[in-house]
Amino acid sequence: MDGILALKALIMGIVEGLTEFLPISSTGHLILAGSLLNFTGEKIKVFEIAIQAGAMLAVCWEYRTRIANVLAGLFSEPKAQKFALNLMVAFLPAAVLGFLLNKAIKAALFAPVPVAAAFIIGGLIILWVERRNHNSKTAARIHSVDEMSALDAFKVGCAQAFALIPGTSRSGATIIGGMLFGLSRQAATEFSFFLAIPTLFAATFYSLYKERALLSAADLPLFGVGTVAAFVSAFLCVRWLLRYISSHDFTAFAWYRIVFGVIILATAYTGMVAWVD
Repeated sequence: MDGILALKALIMGIVEGLTEFLPISSTGHLILAGSLLNFTGEKIKVFEIAIQAGAMLAVCWEYRTRIANVLAGLFSEPKAQKFALNLMVAFLPAAVLGFLLNKAIKAALFAPVPVAAAFIIGGLIILWVERRNHNSKTAARIHSVDEMSALDAFKVGCAQAFALIPGTSRSGATIIGGMLFGLSRQAATEFSFFLAIPTLFAATFYSLYKERALLSAADLPLFGVGTVAAFVSAFLCVRWLLRYISSHDFTAFAWYRIVFGVIILATAYTGMVAWVD
């Protein structure tokens, strides 16, 4: 692996880690970053999914005590069993739809312009939800992930399924969806973190298995650089986001999405940037 390739993998890993848990779409940013870096192709699409494992491991490390307690009580503690069941229920909608529609979505939507459109639409939805919450006199009914029912988890899982559209944002869909369904901002954000574990784990290993013919042992250094960079940047981002939501809403992210999406569309249609599909 030459130095330029390693640098591109490092940048992509940092982009993945910084965007995976913010409501701004990691997939969308990776598609755009890959286009700018001329880091594209079928193998790179596998790389972009595989390095999500680094972000997933960052959440596992941040919540290692909680995860260890759940695993220890999986066969004896009702609280742990309920938590695990909720994660599985929330995971299923995106898993089933992703399995059925993955090829069609990749063919039609994994390109800069559709991603930019999804950025803008997602930003407008976040603005609407934040304004709705600000004007509503009804307080959130769920303030902890342990208070969630299986139905609450299923609703959040259905919201996560919208993130199959690149540019939508998995974390944005689950957090904003959770808030719409009665979760507090803190509970929705934490459940989004936990739901990332089975979702990213499944996506990573399914992609690696399905596209194994494209890969070889020579790709390990490239994937390793990206995964480590994603882990470090995601860990820092998760810590920061937990502090941020204690006193801020997601309006700033909504405007970021809208402005970024408009810039992408403007540069694409004026020819200022030759975005690569």
